[in-house]
Amino acid sequence: MTSLYERDFHAWASEQAGLLRAGKLAEADLPHIIEEIESMGRSEKRELVNRLVVLLLHLLKWRYQPGLRGNSWRLSMVLFRSVWVARGHHAEARTQDAVV
Repeated sequence: MTSLYERDFHAWASEQAGLLRAGKLAEADLPHIIEEIESMGRSEKRELVNRLVVLLLHLLKWRYQPGLRGNSWRLSMVLFRSVWVARGHHAEARTQDAVV
């Protein structure tokens, strides 16, 4: 028989959240919770790296191909900055800039 985790992820996640809120750690599916948290961190990092690659390419194109500048490059750069700031990375970036 398959577990709730394998059958219905949303139901499993809701159940686990309820158990954690109630402080019932012994009843929680800790191995799967840990796996999901680690997976989420890897996904976030992969997404950030992909976005940084696109940003870098657009910045390079903007700098070295001025005749081909278009709104899509500009909007991509503006959107990345907005997302970066919204996620709270701007303060971290400023701190690192100050150190360098």
